[in-house]
Amino acid sequence: MNLTSIENLLNSVDDFFYTYLLAALLILAGIYLTMRTFGVQLRHFGTMVNSLSGSRSGAHGGISSFQAFAVGLAARVGIGNIAGVALAVVAGGPGALFWMWVVALIGMATSFVESTLAQIFKERGRDFTFRGGPAYYIKNGLGSALWGKVFAALCIVSVGVTVVMVQTNSLAQVMTATVPSLSGWMVGVFLVLLTAPVVLGGVRLVARVAEWLAPIMALAYVLMAVVVILLNVSRLYDVFCSILIGAFGLDQAFFGTAGGVLAALLNGVRRGLFSNEAGLGTVPNAAGTATVAHPVRQGLIQSFGVFVDTILVCTATGLLILLTTDTYRPGDDSLEGAILTQQAVVEHLGSWTTWPMVVLIFVLVFSTVLGCYSYAQVNVNFLGGERRAEQVFGILLTAAAFGGTVLTLPVVWALSDIALGLLGVLNLVVIIRLAPWVNGALRDFENQRAQGLTEPTFVGHGNSLLPGDVVPGVWEPDDVAKRG
Repeated sequence: MNLTSIENLLNSVDDFFYTYLLAALLILAGIYLTMRTFGVQLRHFGTMVNSLSGSRSGAHGGISSFQAFAVGLAARVGIGNIAGVALAVVAGGPGALFWMWVVALIGMATSFVESTLAQIFKERGRDFTFRGGPAYYIKNGLGSALWGKVFAALCIVSVGVTVVMVQTNSLAQVMTATVPSLSGWMVGVFLVLLTAPVVLGGVRLVARVAEWLAPIMALAYVLMAVVVILLNVSRLYDVFCSILIGAFGLDQAFFGTAGGVLAALLNGVRRGLFSNEAGLGTVPNAAGTATVAHPVRQGLIQSFGVFVDTILVCTATGLLILLTTDTYRPGDDSLEGAILTQQAVVEHLGSWTTWPMVVLIFVLVFSTVLGCYSYAQVNVNFLGGERRAEQVFGILLTAAAFGGTVLTLPVVWALSDIALGLLGVLNLVVIIRLAPWVNGALRDFENQRAQGLTEPTFVGHGNSLLPGDVVPGVWEPDDVAKRG
């Protein structure tokens, strides 16, 4: 079987998986969890924003709430926002952006639930920092260590290998297109030399780097998009009309290369899912490491991360592309991925932006690779890996970073979609079963807020609002320090 045959097979599996299973499950789960939490993403949106202001403190030597948010943001805000959105609007037309918004708005509830569960069922690690995530809430919430191990193994492969390859693949494309004399393997070597020292330093070093790197890059990118929007404000109404018309298939002129409303829906859902990761079970691995006073607080903060990723950053990319007059044309796939976004910026702001965009994409890829390491390392620990195993995984991740720079784009994206899709199916089933725990924690949080407490604290033992007791040694009633 040659590479073309493998590519066709992977794409067929990928299309079937997203068309008939994951897209429907993702949307239905998001709607169900939105109803179960009475629209927590809308009712508590102000609380999400306010929670960020005090989230840098209170870690007591561990990983702060803001650092966990930044690690999640670092992994979310990357090539999915730059290349993924570009792929979506090429294949699905402008309407794909609308379905990305829908996925994000309902996905905020899904992200809230999974991140709150990561906090409820977290454990204390050997270095006194916390470890949490789907593997932990599968073991401690459902009582299944076996399925916890299955999830951990899938997460290590999907996040620590395939997602990393997607990121570095797109980076190599941009770099070699900008500097034709460069080869993909040269980009890979440079990235490995930069990444290895950080990931081999452990999760705390990753958190410290991500704490300032990810928010600054996301803000810089959005500000650049705001400038472009202001320069093209007269065309903004037409662009939003094309998004809405394309989303519901009202005009074939706004279809993508695949054509039709189904193409807009599927590409929007697929790329939106890859970008904001709501429901995939990846972000909870970062959420569970935070030291907070109440699980709901971290759930709200990570839910806000979905809003930042898709409603702000992905929309910024979509508008950058759709506001062009020459670079993007519906039905034309001569440019795709990160190169399309880069050329859109050049059309708007001039050729001088070529290298700043290369630097921005490079930093976003680098920060995402660090976030992927943090996610996967939690699962390495779950499987019993000590410091040596963490270092071996760090080497594996840097090898994947190099491998992504020398493979073809369709193969890398298909592998990543399939691996993340399997992860998502397992996680969505689990969080729906464990939703009563989140409802109890949310009622506990809201009751304390109603009593005038600005910083509710959580007790996980003997709490009548919960279905049972949580892990011994965590959320104990007689140890305030352990509540954080």
